[in-house]
Amino acid sequence: MLGYSHTIQMDITITLADGVPIYRQIANQIRYLAASGQLAPGEELPPIRTLALQLRVTPNTVVKAYGELEAAGVVWKRAGAGTYVSEGLSRLADRERERILEQRLDALLAEAHHLNFTTDDVLRMFNERRALMTRVPDGELARKEKE
Repeated sequence: MLGYSHTIQMDITITLADGVPIYRQIANQIRYLAASGQLAPGEELPPIRTLALQLRVTPNTVVKAYGELEAAGVVWKRAGAGTYVSEGLSRLADRERERILEQRLDALLAEAHHLNFTTDDVLRMFNERRALMTRVPDGELARKEKE
């Protein structure tokens, strides 16, 4: 049943200066990994003690993060056998992907406002950056942008 799963090493960064509780930072980053497809359905998350040691936090912090993820349907726990990324994640992943982008947009718009940029300024810069990102090495726009 779970033969295809394996325990993974997760790249999670804890930032003490941003004021977000550590368990929430862990949960948010695991949500992002699942929503972006970097964690596949059925993959086993690191055991609580292993992740706690890796992140240099208490096991209770990881327990709280995993509990939040389980309540949200991102993961499920099998008693004595670990914590796994939920199988029915596709609808959740779509919502999470949208939520993540909305949070980043909110932060961008708030920062733009504080720096006295107009919406038109932000849109112009967005389009300029997007154009730079879609250029192929020889300087031509990628086919996708041309079509």
